[in-house]
Amino acid sequence: MKRRPAFPFFVFLTALLAPAIAAVPGSAASKRLPTQPTQKPVVDAVPEAEDRPYPGTLTLHVDATDTARGIFRVTENVPVAGPGPLTLLLPKWIPGKHHAYGPVKSVAGLTVTANGRAVAWTRDEVEVYAFHVEVPDDATELTLSFQFLSALSTSQGRIVATPEMMNVQWYAMSLYPAGFYTRQIPITASITLPAGWTPATALDLSREDGATFTYHTTDYDTFLDSPMMAGAHMRREKLAPGIWLNLFADKPKQLETTDERLQLHRNLAEQALKLFGGVHFDDYEFLFALSDEMSGIGIEHQSSTECGVDGGYFTDWDTSGLLDRDLLAHEFTHSWNGKYRRPAGMWTADFSTPMRNNLLWVYEGQTQFWGYVLATRAGLLTKEDFLGALARTAANYATLPGRSWRPLVDTTLDPVVASRQPKPWSSWMRSEDYYSEGQLVWLDVDTMLRERSRGKVSLDDFARSFFGLNDGDLGQLTYEFDEVVDALNALQPYDWASYLHERIDDVRPEAPLEGLERGGYRLVYRDEPNAYAKVIDKRYKRADFQYSLGMNVAHSGKVSNVIWDSIAFNAGLTTSSEIVAINDRAYDSDDFKALIKTKTSPINLLVKEGDRFRTVAIEYTDGLRYPHLEKIGDGDEDGYIDLLVEPKK
Repeated sequence: MKRRPAFPFFVFLTALLAPAIAAVPGSAASKRLPTQPTQKPVVDAVPEAEDRPYPGTLTLHVDATDTARGIFRVTENVPVAGPGPLTLLLPKWIPGKHHAYGPVKSVAGLTVTANGRAVAWTRDEVEVYAFHVEVPDDATELTLSFQFLSALSTSQGRIVATPEMMNVQWYAMSLYPAGFYTRQIPITASITLPAGWTPATALDLSREDGATFTYHTTDYDTFLDSPMMAGAHMRREKLAPGIWLNLFADKPKQLETTDERLQLHRNLAEQALKLFGGVHFDDYEFLFALSDEMSGIGIEHQSSTECGVDGGYFTDWDTSGLLDRDLLAHEFTHSWNGKYRRPAGMWTADFSTPMRNNLLWVYEGQTQFWGYVLATRAGLLTKEDFLGALARTAANYATLPGRSWRPLVDTTLDPVVASRQPKPWSSWMRSEDYYSEGQLVWLDVDTMLRERSRGKVSLDDFARSFFGLNDGDLGQLTYEFDEVVDALNALQPYDWASYLHERIDDVRPEAPLEGLERGGYRLVYRDEPNAYAKVIDKRYKRADFQYSLGMNVAHSGKVSNVIWDSIAFNAGLTTSSEIVAINDRAYDSDDFKALIKTKTSPINLLVKEGDRFRTVAIEYTDGLRYPHLEKIGDGDEDGYIDLLVEPKK
């Protein structure tokens, strides 16, 4: 018989002590792999939009009478085709905002009922703009009730309601069923306003019952693209057949103006129609608020525009009102450029699908170009105003350090990247430069077209052929980059694709200023601001040292807009700095200017940052520098820029 081997004592001892060994920090046994979970799948529970008719018409009523508290009370009926799951969406991607903007945070008190019985809803855990409900078996429609609680102070958002006026934006006050192209969803809307108020909107009025206004049924796309302004103090003026200027103000006096100034607005309508030719609206409504209480705005729509400026637009015409004179022209241009002709990536089937902004240098850049040109052709801006504004734009980009690393095309995504929030170093980080740098690119294109064609074609011809085609078409026509190039080549053959790629897609430290000299002007710097720049400084109560020290300073001494790698930057100044004293005397803007003008150096600044003080020595002897455009050659001979701003006959 074989003998069983003895069980080794050390094996027994190891087994006995194993738990204790494993518990000793740093032991081999304690270094087992950590527990590693797997990700829970992210489920897209929102149905994709399909191009099919919605089975029924939404009805919406807004009670907008609580202006003292800015509360809009909404009742909405949503027809349903049968029982089962239904997703309701608050609009998220709003055309003209260029980023996800819908005010979902301000929607409260949501209840859903069917046949008088409550229906539970749940917010989607991923897409928080989506609300899921289970439609009961016997339901033919759902009734929604909620409030849009608008901002009571600018720290909470844009103020849209005051005791004297309101700006009704339907995207904040309506839900729509997911799974359909929104152009396929019909809606009938009504609103009750404070007694005595007058509304204006591009929607067609069906009936008026006291203070309740009901509008004809339309599709949800057109509905959202037709906001309303309403108020106690309103003035309506005809600018051209089918084009109306609706003015709202805090006080009746702010609506007073001369016929000569109204004629300038009529000129704007006339010049735009001559420029573009065909139109893509039946009637056009300028919604224009002059208010120091309701927040300002400038948003485009195909048949209307939402504009809001300070209350002194007419009463302070020659000073602060000057800086708003291009706004109506800019937004009116968008009816053609941005609303009718729209980049393909920016047209979406519903308001949940993200928009792609890569062609904003056309959408906004050329609109910025035409906004200033049309305002000047109309007489809203003088030629000197135009040149003063253009000089500032040219100088801004000639001295913009962020051009050394970030191409213009990347700034078209800035509304999404930065959510339009303030930046600590905007000159280095860059911002939405597709507007004004885009303006310079299109000025260059215009002067190149004029030069290469020997004056036979210009960007006017592009505007008419590209944006003004298909007169009377109320839809939208999308485009891609190649179509822009083809349209330019049809006017004047050239390698426009390479030209645009170089200026838009490439990192290009040099600003696109070629159009200035080709147009008959050069950028120069003098020791006094131009007249347009003086108005800017007066309005914002500041002194502009951007082109000398690299900063702006409020009259209070607060530093703003410090340019990256400038003298101010290298001295350690930031937008949190406050200049308390200069050379041992209390800060004064005029004294600071005078000292810089004498080229005295160094200048000692006492700077306050929080509760700390320090002295900063500024070494600088080049004096004050402000941008101007200087005529090249014979001052009596018109260059291309002079021809550009002449009114069309």
